[in-house]
Amino acid sequence: MDPLLPLSVTIEVRDRCLCLHVQRAARVLARRFDDALRPFGVTNGQFSLLMSLNRPDGPRISDLVDLLGMDRTTLTAALKPLERQGFVASAPDKNDRRARRLRLTDAGRAVLAQALPTWRATHDAVDAALAPIDPQDLRDGLMAVAQA
Repeated sequence: MDPLLPLSVTIEVRDRCLCLHVQRAARVLARRFDDALRPFGVTNGQFSLLMSLNRPDGPRISDLVDLLGMDRTTLTAALKPLERQGFVASAPDKNDRRARRLRLTDAGRAVLAQALPTWRATHDAVDAALAPIDPQDLRDGLMAVAQA
């Protein structure tokens, strides 16, 4: 009996599937940044989340959903360990008591400041490894996919 899908289809999907290639690259990058940021007690995702809070006025969770590409439930769960570590605090929104505003604590700002040089060095190494691809072209392409 002939298989329903020949091996050539498997090879086509392997070679063409953007989702597969982006996910594989994301896992490799995540491990690389997790390893680099481990001495500071944060993962790459936590670093990004903390950095998204580094603004004068604390954002609401709903303000971060699009930026981080996370749903509210996942984002709320990701915040809990950062609150336990003392990096993030929340308070009721002055204009809407049902909403909560998030802010970096002094410890959160300190961990970001300590980790930033390592993040930059790791990013420089990743950017250099991409040659001859322009890293900004890659970022622009990924942003276009995210906004599609």
